[in-house]
Amino acid sequence: MFIQTESTPNPATLKFLPGQAVMDAGTADFPSAETAGKSPLATRIFAVDGVRAVFFGTDFVTVTKAEDSEWDHIKPAILGAIMEHYQSGQPTVTGAEEDAGHADHDGPDAEIVNQIKQLLDTRVRPAVAQDGGDITFHGFDRGIVYLHMQGACAGCPSSTLTLKMGIENLLRHYIPEVTEVRPVAD
Repeated sequence: MFIQTESTPNPATLKFLPGQAVMDAGTADFPSAETAGKSPLATRIFAVDGVRAVFFGTDFVTVTKAEDSEWDHIKPAILGAIMEHYQSGQPTVTGAEEDAGHADHDGPDAEIVNQIKQLLDTRVRPAVAQDGGDITFHGFDRGIVYLHMQGACAGCPSSTLTLKMGIENLLRHYIPEVTEVRPVAD
């Protein structure tokens, strides 16, 4: 098995491409070792000293390192953990992963919320997946869209610029009711 690695705009995060499916559908975010219990793969990766967060996309794993860790020291152990997982035959995640950001919305803003989600799914999420992350919808209230950044996007130095100049401008262009985009913390 050959696992490719790619850098991301976030210097604390690397993207690992195992060459096979990681998630059948959706994404899974593990912002700490305590949240990894339902994922044999995330548990293995968190066993590497210096790993701060793990995120799964359909065909990639992003790993965020602790500030005091060096990629040269922990990358080989992470590659080994990923390889060991795929050789074990265990599932990536046990049980269903929640994807709360994709439930249909009803109420007075239902049409606007559905337009926002459609734009995020078709225009934004594929682009941030290229960088090893994801953005999920968390709410719309009085013109403000609330989004949660995951994977390489969480804590990325350019994430504010991505939100304000990229996503906010896109949503405001297509949906006049949107006035601002704000990040939601964990």
